[in-house]
Formats: sequence, structure tokens, C-alpha cells
Amino acid sequence: MNKVVANADEAIRDVFDGATIMLGGFGLCGMPENLIRALVRKGTKNLTTISNNVGVDGAGNGLLLAAGQIVRHIGTYVGENKLLEQMVLEGKIKLDLVPQGTFSERIRAGGAGIPAFFTPTGVGTVVAEGKETREFDGRLYVMERALTADFAFVKAWKGDRRGNLVYRKTARNFNPMMATAAKITIAEVEHLVEPGELDGDLIHTPSVYVQRIFQGELYERRIERRTVRKAND
Repeated sequence: MNKVVANADEAIRDVFDGATIMLGGFGLCGMPENLIRALVRKGTKNLTTISNNVGVDGAGNGLLLAAGQIVRHIGTYVGENKLLEQMVLEGKIKLDLVPQGTFSERIRAGGAGIPAFFTPTGVGTVVAEGKETREFDGRLYVMERALTADFAFVKAWKGDRRGNLVYRKTARNFNPMMATAAKITIAEVEHLVEPGELDGDLIHTPSVYVQRIFQGELYERRIERRTVRKAND
């Protein structure tokens, strides 16, 4: 089955107001930047986003934030986005902060059809407030619910027309698990190839999880925080 669409704008044609969207990436690494820019152009509102962070000011998910399209965000880290901090303090956006390992497992559980699980992470802190706790083998655990979404936007290095995906190094991050946990998974790739060109043993996301795929138009490859050595070091 050929799952190729022409571009990012066509790929997100049915993303609706109020949708829940998972977005791959860690900082600015492995994020679906073409899909994000297309969603800004589309102007879809009242979104709930699920991603490790909300990009940075003026890049990545930060573009959606600046456009006023996000009303709730579920993630693990917000330290690089001053706008998000301001909006949270002013009550303009709801923020759910989740320990990073728990965040990852909640998405994996959603993709596996597991509605909830118990973890010791967060017991005795605000993370556990209002949640069920249970003791196992003398240790207290808190119950966490799985995360799923209407759409998952993922970014891969290579993909074929059937939707098989290969990620490159640390750009893999949350992309593979998010691809399994949404009703519709849309993949943007740097290189779109023909079926059979990818080594079957190296495929990270099988085509069964992907509904649409396209080759990205532009990748800025921005550096989130440039660190250089002084000349006399």
C-alpha cells in the first residue's frame, strides 16, 4: 500500500480543533518540524500536545505555543521556553509535568493497549496526588494511566512508501513509541525510498503503525544551545 502524501499540508488535512497530538523529538532533535509548521499555517486551535518539551521560543512546538494553538500540554521539561513559563503563570495554558521515564512508559503502554501500570516514581510527591497507590512486596507504587492521542507526528531519517521507518541515532527518542499510540500516525522523513530498499532487520517502526508519510520540504537542523570551546583552551 502506497501511503505517500504530497506534503505536510496534505498530511494534516483532517487535524481538527480540540485534537490531542503526540509530537516526537527531544529538544530540537528528531522533531517533526515540517508538520509543526503546517499546523501553524492551518491554524487549528484548542490542541492538547504530548511531547517531551514545547520546543524553544520561536522553534519547534514553540511555534504552536506562540500562535495560541495549545491549551494543554503534557510533557517532562519546560526549561528552555520562556513563553511557556509566562503562559503557565498567567493561567493561559494547562501544564501536566510527568517524570520522563513515566512519560515514556505511559506512551508505550498506550501503544500496547495497557490502560495503566504501577511505578514507584513520584510516590510521596505532588506527582502522586489524587492517584491510586498500592503496596507491592513492601514498597509503595502509584498508578499511572496510559497516554494515547488522535494523531502522532513523528520524524524519521528514512522511510519507504509503505510507511516503514528508520530513525537516526538519538533522533529516535520518543518517535517510535508515539507512532504506536495514536489513531493516525503521520511520518515525515528526510529520505523517501522505495519498498525493499530498507533492511528489514533495521526497521524501527513497521508500516502497520503509519497511515501517512511524506518527504519533508525543509530541515533547519537548529542547535538548541551552542557550546564552543574558548580559543585559548
